Amino acid sequence: MKISKLKSVSTGFLDTPIHLLENISKEVGKCNIYIKRDDLTGFASGGNKLRKLDYLVGDALDNNCTVLLTYGGLQTNHGRLTAAAAARYGLKCGIIMDGFPPEKISGNLVLDKMMGADLFFMDDKDFKNSENYEEKYKLLKEKATKNVIDIYEKAGEKVYIIPIGGSSDIGAVGYINTAKEIGTQLDEMNIDIDYLVTGYGSVGTFAGLYLGSKMIEAKYEVLGICVSEKSENVINENIKYMNNISEKFELNINIEREDIWIEKGFFGEGYNIPDKKTREYIYKMARNEAIILDPCYTGKVFRGMMELIESNKIKKGSNVLFMHTGGFPGIYSEEHLNEINKDLWNEPKKVFKL
Repeated sequence: MKISKLKSVSTGFLDTPIHLLENISKEVGKCNIYIKRDDLTGFASGGNKLRKLDYLVGDALDNNCTVLLTYGGLQTNHGRLTAAAAARYGLKCGIIMDGFPPEKISGNLVLDKMMGADLFFMDDKDFKNSENYEEKYKLLKEKATKNVIDIYEKAGEKVYIIPIGGSSDIGAVGYINTAKEIGTQLDEMNIDIDYLVTGYGSVGTFAGLYLGSKMIEAKYEVLGICVSEKSENVINENIKYMNNISEKFELNINIEREDIWIEKGFFGEGYNIPDKKTREYIYKMARNEAIILDPCYTGKVFRGMMELIESNKIKKGSNVLFMHTGGFPGIYSEEHLNEINKDLWNEPKKVFKL
């Protein structure tokens, strides 16, 4: 099947800009660091998932579906943007989330509810530390999915299931096309880059950018920074996923493990768990460039890129493009705000009176 045969809609504002991080580049002194602003895709605070949803929503509408059902953590950016796409196209949205519902909503949960998403939760605390956690989690997810689909179908709805992160074969096409967009923009700017740095999580974004770079015969290397321990442990499985995309869309690209550059060791304390090192890099970007990163994804990716530049693993004198995939509403989640308050709001206050 050719990519050109896929139906798509427009869920965000494209093309997103590329510009030089002038102050960061001067501070580092080793590389010219550019940024691709996929945090500016628009609706519901924007982010990279809208590019995937262009094709996923197109496929859902083509199949006469009325509900988008997806998965994620309690602060899932993908869930927020699925809710946004559903709202724009007159669809319902259900999000099945890991964990027990918090007493108060914060961060992305606020936006999910504002946009009318139905939220469902999977409580795994009884087997969280068991040896066969993955098996039990899979059974819980299957049970939750069946129950949620039954709820919607009894109400006369037709459900379209979107995997976590929108990382399906169809979803990845959004970032295959992004590689073409980047290529055109760099040509117009008369810039050659040596590295494109992005997050490596559910892998749809990395897979699309890597395959797209091969399609356009780009000279730069795509570098993925792992954002969780899980993403570090399933690289071989993800290579199969990438090869399946290539085969499905007749790209004639075969990927081996040694072909791709994935960096480990930058996920901090764990998936969406606050960590001070990541926050330091979030503050650095904010204070130097007035650009806001998030603590779950882009803060870790930026940290990884900066430390790789400092260690010369990214070669001195290179032009580097950092992919900003959005996600800043996560800063406003309760667990991250608590730590940010400790960092930024504990100094003596200067108060003036008449």
